Amino acid sequence: MFVDLETTGCNASYHRIIEIGIVRMRDGVRIEEWSSLVNPECPLAAATEGFTGITAEMVASAPRFRELALEVRAKLAALPGDSAAPLFVAHNARFDYAFLRSEFRRLGQSFSSPVLCTVKLSRRLFPEHVSHNLDALMERHALSCAARHRALGDAQVLADFWSRLLVGVAPAALARAADAVVNTHRLPPHFPEGLEEELPDGPGAYRLYGENDELIYVGRSRTLRTRILAHFPTAAGAALPSTRAREIRRIDWEETAGELGAGLRELEWIEAGRPLRNRRRTGEEVTLRLADESAVPEVIAARALDAGDLERCFGIFQEPADARRALAEIARAHQLCLKQLGLEESAGSCFEHQMGRCKGVCVGREPVALHALRVRMALAALKLKSWPFPGRVALCERDAHGNSELHVIDRWAYVGTARCEEELEALRTLERPGCFDVHRYRLLARHFAQHPNLEWRTLETR
Repeated sequence: MFVDLETTGCNASYHRIIEIGIVRMRDGVRIEEWSSLVNPECPLAAATEGFTGITAEMVASAPRFRELALEVRAKLAALPGDSAAPLFVAHNARFDYAFLRSEFRRLGQSFSSPVLCTVKLSRRLFPEHVSHNLDALMERHALSCAARHRALGDAQVLADFWSRLLVGVAPAALARAADAVVNTHRLPPHFPEGLEEELPDGPGAYRLYGENDELIYVGRSRTLRTRILAHFPTAAGAALPSTRAREIRRIDWEETAGELGAGLRELEWIEAGRPLRNRRRTGEEVTLRLADESAVPEVIAARALDAGDLERCFGIFQEPADARRALAEIARAHQLCLKQLGLEESAGSCFEHQMGRCKGVCVGREPVALHALRVRMALAALKLKSWPFPGRVALCERDAHGNSELHVIDRWAYVGTARCEEELEALRTLERPGCFDVHRYRLLARHFAQHPNLEWRTLETR
């Protein structure tokens, strides 16, 4: 069964199907084609209408999924005379499969089927090619589509692609590749049937629970399915899985529009749940701060920082001893005076000056102002970044389907994430978290460095 769906967004947990297309084949012969618009019972975003050409007016009079459920299930069932369950074949199949399972679940029904993803099949059969999206497959295999980004049109392309493979690939090789894709992973038997098929391919955060629902681990990934399955590296019949894999009894996750949202959610879950296997975060990190005219950095708690302090702060360290050790190493590398920096107590010159490795500020041979300048220059590479925006902003992150999340950040402090204008309005004036959080600072600073062309909106308080 070759299946394609059009949806209101990318997250099967809260987005809905707006069109279904199914092509049924047997032995390479097309038996039936079927499609229907679906009333999603929710508004359509302008991006969805632009991408698919399906408008709110078109779906307004369409049947709801509950009215189509029996027919859809019949279209996805085995053909008369077939003993084996049919393959659910789709491009990025986990996306379509998760949406159908979610729609059936809303009706209190289960749905499961062996799944074959044509993206993965193409990668396995044609590894010499970089791109395996549907447009690339159409160009490479001379396939045409009368209605691109419409459910039946895209499903027809998949059926045509399969027909090309039946002609152009040796049957044994095609069977091996398809079997490898369908049976790539197997979760341990104590997990619910069909859970593996629900795992999404997009970015997000996830949680692993053990006995008595104890939170074991929180993680994030740009591809949730791959990352979660990596915790269960052995196939059926292989050696025992890792200790962590044997501990896991339940998995949940939340999809996000991108990696920033995944990282923010991961940090939130770690703080709230204190998982057993994540590295402990003490909250006692420190930094080196220089007063305006001082040449002597002071060690202060990072959580006590104000956004305005960052101009004068250098580095983030796990504890004060780490900060002093790093400062001493920098001093020796730049011939700075350990005594002047408060790292050595002695009468007269410092030890490094006696060894010819200090320029003599401790004995009056180097001006204090010059030494202070050299201190700032030596620390420059560790300088914390100032907040690069005029105030509170909403950082826009979009997924491959054009759906967006708005992460509200105020001077490095995370306020919340909105998925609509109403949620954004509520976050506009929400009180800013008081403490400087080094983990969110690092996450945001890294994201800014990797994405110089950020999409953002100023949130002026009213």
